[in-house]
Amino acid sequence: MNIIGLKNINRRILKNMNQRDLTKGSVFPTMFFFALPMILGNILQQGYNIVDTWVVGQFISSDALAAVGSAFALMTFLTSVLLGLCMGSGVVFSLCFGNHDEQRLKNSICASLLLTAIISVILTVVSLLNVDFIIEWMNIPKEITEITRIYLILVFCGIPAVSLYNYFGAYLKAIGNSVIPLIFLGISTISNIVLDILFVAVFKFGTAGAAWATIISQYLSGIGISVYVLMKNKILRMALCHFKIKKSNLKEITNYSLLTCIQQSVMNLGILMVQGLVNSFGTTVMAAFAAAVKIDSFAYMPAQEYGNAFSTFIAQNAGARQKERITKGISYAICTIVTYCIFISFILWFLAKPLLLIFIDSNEKEIIAEGIRYLHTVGPFYCGIGCLFLFYGLYRALGKPSMSVVLTIISLGTRVALSYKLSAIASIGTTGIWWSIPIGWGLADLVGGLYYLKKKKSLIRF
Repeated sequence: MNIIGLKNINRRILKNMNQRDLTKGSVFPTMFFFALPMILGNILQQGYNIVDTWVVGQFISSDALAAVGSAFALMTFLTSVLLGLCMGSGVVFSLCFGNHDEQRLKNSICASLLLTAIISVILTVVSLLNVDFIIEWMNIPKEITEITRIYLILVFCGIPAVSLYNYFGAYLKAIGNSVIPLIFLGISTISNIVLDILFVAVFKFGTAGAAWATIISQYLSGIGISVYVLMKNKILRMALCHFKIKKSNLKEITNYSLLTCIQQSVMNLGILMVQGLVNSFGTTVMAAFAAAVKIDSFAYMPAQEYGNAFSTFIAQNAGARQKERITKGISYAICTIVTYCIFISFILWFLAKPLLLIFIDSNEKEIIAEGIRYLHTVGPFYCGIGCLFLFYGLYRALGKPSMSVVLTIISLGTRVALSYKLSAIASIGTTGIWWSIPIGWGLADLVGGLYYLKKKKSLIRF
């Protein structure tokens, strides 16, 4: 088929699925309005997690809050593997779409689905078979071992649902549709809130109720978005009906996906190791960390999602060889992220205590004090993590996912090393853990910026 025919196909797809061709139009509005549904989706995702935390903290106990907080850190690590695979695949999908290469897109769809399915099954089985080892490795205090175990067994069963949602969501975002993933995430969030209140506050099912609410909601969004895309997207449906995998496409998907997977996994493994260190300080610090991290994540995660949208924008334009749009996109993205991060840092500084009181009873003075200490240490430096998310997205989109891995290792390696070193000093304690986070961000940003300045011409050479 000639290039005109392929362009016509792309236009039909855009019309039928409310997609955005990110290679056309004014740069900032195009990128911003594509990112907006993804940011809203991220806010919903965080809201979904916050509801779990609030319900458990208010209707069960601080011990249960500590257990759910630790389990959340672990699930974030496990699902990051799937997220990394899908994000890497999404870059390839975007490159194919931007270059109007339908056959390559179909082959990539099949290769990505096979890889994602295999990893999803492995993660689910291995996690369920090693629950007790995981609990011991994470230094879970004995008093909350059993409730943590019950919660983990249940949420591990939701891993296949997470893979479904992220695979089809990544495909839609890659071809310019960020609205449909938002809709299904909204459905999941609403159902999670309703079921959380019903199972925990009304029926008193404890932490098991919170877990059941989560996995039911995950399957609603995962199955729902799968059915929708299969019904509405002809290209994907044809690819799966005539399932075919070429070695070259599998290799390409694997290169992008596994490196992005490694990047996401290293990032969350580092976070998990820090969680294990936090757990060694007892349930008071654990509960403070669980609540503060929820607030922390809610504050800066829109920047992460903007970085993901930015990556799709760069990848589509790289596929279309639009050098000028890429350069403009980088400038606008930096300005947007820095402005947002400065704003949210100010908000968090002044509202740290009221926000913590959403999750923690006002009588828990020690927990609240530790939570404030964390937020006042990390919050002023959100520009560091915001710029780091842009570097991740940029290097992933320009065919340098290995650089994203390097930056992640620098950021998280610094965090882990300093956390263990400083917290061992009695006069510093947990404060050393908190300070290690922005220091890691800063070092990674420095390396990422210097690398871009040195390699700029070769990175954007078409």
